[in-house]
Amino acid sequence: MAAREPAHPQEQPSRRRKLRYRVQTVLDVTVLRSGIPDTLPGRSVNLSECGVGAWLAGELLPGETVAIEIHLPDAANPLRTRALVRHHDKLRYGLEFIGLSQEQQKLIRDWAGGAKPELESGIRPIASIENGGNSETVKLSGSRVRPTVRKGRRRAWILLLLSLAVVVAAGWWRWNRGWEELESDQDRSEQKKVQPQAHVPAEVMQRLVIHRVDPDYPAAARLEKLQGIIVLDVIVDRDGSVADVHTKNGPEILARAATDALHWWRFEPYRLNGQPVAVETTVAVEFKP
Repeated sequence: MAAREPAHPQEQPSRRRKLRYRVQTVLDVTVLRSGIPDTLPGRSVNLSECGVGAWLAGELLPGETVAIEIHLPDAANPLRTRALVRHHDKLRYGLEFIGLSQEQQKLIRDWAGGAKPELESGIRPIASIENGGNSETVKLSGSRVRPTVRKGRRRAWILLLLSLAVVVAAGWWRWNRGWEELESDQDRSEQKKVQPQAHVPAEVMQRLVIHRVDPDYPAAARLEKLQGIIVLDVIVDRDGSVADVHTKNGPEILARAATDALHWWRFEPYRLNGQPVAVETTVAVEFKP
């Protein structure tokens, strides 16, 4: 006698065509084995009027009939029904409802009205083809979607590189503009001619120094054992900065070192009748080997 075909094949997709809704809620699945009920806790993944996809903390066999209790959030009572195990992947299962009443179907529709619908996994409609007046949906499996994924990644890398190039270009532009502004400020300071309104003795201005920079002793001057006191005429602006310096004596190499140092000096503004004014004074710098 020929062997009888099993009532439920191991992998049999549902023929029903209903939208699934992403639902993550607690459920219990009870299976009767050898007359002993075994309850497996789990969590749903999606839900429709035809069935539920869920993760379960246990193993079921395709073709088994189980009892399901789904705890829908904000629902007064849990949804209780029977279901058939259609397929499984590790601990994820697809369960098809059996004998779901009209009230239970309405409960699912009303509850999932605000949930987000999703398509069956691995199948995506990408176009419609008119065939004899009938519109057919063209579907691609997951393997056919890989080129699209690669294109998306390539596009993301291109956008990232373009963004980096824009950031680098903007940074270079700001750096270059900063140098140009600094050079223009220096040019303006060199071109600015400050007219002193008073001559102040050196000992008076020495008491107003708030920032002093000692000159570097040039190596060439040290080798030649050059030494002495360099006297400089200094013009101090109203804000206390050094506007101009002229040396009055000494070797050029020592005079240049003293001039460079004096440009960094800062004074408290000299006040005449309570108002800060530009003044002229004398500063002496001594060089010793």
